[in-house]
Amino acid sequence: MKTILVTGSGGLVGSETALHFGRQGYRVIGVDNNLREYFFGPEASTKWAVEELQAALGEAFTAVAADIRDFDAVRKAFEAAGAIDLVVHTAAQPSHDWAAREPFTDFGVNAQGTLNLLEATRQFAPQATFIFTSTNKVYGDTPNRLPLVEQATRWECASGPYAEKGIDETMSIDQTTHSLFGASKVAADVMVQEYGRYFGMKTGVFRGGCLTGPRHSGAELHGFLAYLMKCAATGRAYKIFGYKGKQVRDNIHSEDLVASFAAFHAAPRAGEVYNMGGSRFSHCSMQEAVRLCEELTGRKMQTTYVETNRIGDHIWWVSDVSKFQAHYPDWKLTKNVRDILAEILEYNLPRWKKEG
Repeated sequence: MKTILVTGSGGLVGSETALHFGRQGYRVIGVDNNLREYFFGPEASTKWAVEELQAALGEAFTAVAADIRDFDAVRKAFEAAGAIDLVVHTAAQPSHDWAAREPFTDFGVNAQGTLNLLEATRQFAPQATFIFTSTNKVYGDTPNRLPLVEQATRWECASGPYAEKGIDETMSIDQTTHSLFGASKVAADVMVQEYGRYFGMKTGVFRGGCLTGPRHSGAELHGFLAYLMKCAATGRAYKIFGYKGKQVRDNIHSEDLVASFAAFHAAPRAGEVYNMGGSRFSHCSMQEAVRLCEELTGRKMQTTYVETNRIGDHIWWVSDVSKFQAHYPDWKLTKNVRDILAEILEYNLPRWKKEG
């Protein structure tokens, strides 16, 4: 039986990855110590998702409560797993604002944790594919220098090489404000590339836009669409930070993202980097997302506006996924923003009602 080790297995992408490969007959080792609850509070706990994985996959799923900052704990997880065919590293501290509160924790989880996993893979599973969920924040606020035009409900890139398809991997990651979170992810991103190029390991970096889906434990500081829909459905007030609420994000459903992981694992390319998001197929502004939530829930949202934007935040981001599509032409996006929001609402409303 093939084996996959997934870090952050209780999170959105980690749980989707575990389910996908578990249903394909893999033995799944899920590493998750629920740090998300520490980062964002009880409502962001991933405990419920881990319990769902245990119920769905049964004996094929093994939960390991290891801290990826601890190399000995990581080493023990690899040794206990035996032969590993695929490592998907999704565990992270994912918030700009939170990173500034505890820089050592942020860097420890995002950078040191990634190095620990790479080195454990090199020592114990050197032939395994290693997939890392990076972020578009490695580009810092460079996208804000694009020729952006203000429209009625959004900002839009009006001209230049990125206007038609979005931002590709040629954008520089230098001379820009990343936020501390972005900087820690840059360190991890480059290290994953280096283990591929220097050691010849089958490593792939996926620089995500907004990763979303029904299994996301959304919180104010992270989980844009999931938290927005939770506020819309429960009547909670939602804060919009800066840019008149016209900032644009592309949004990729976790199933579409995990399908890209599967395609890469089937034919891995050492040290490769891909921008990965909803592209022009699935993107919206904050204002447009609010309107969609109101349509789907049938109720007016309570929103408040904060003039100051978050440091390093993007005004406009749309991922150009052309490079990945060229390398893996059978892969395609299947769900747009409306599809995703409707699914988030249907999947989570019963649980939100119990919480409320």
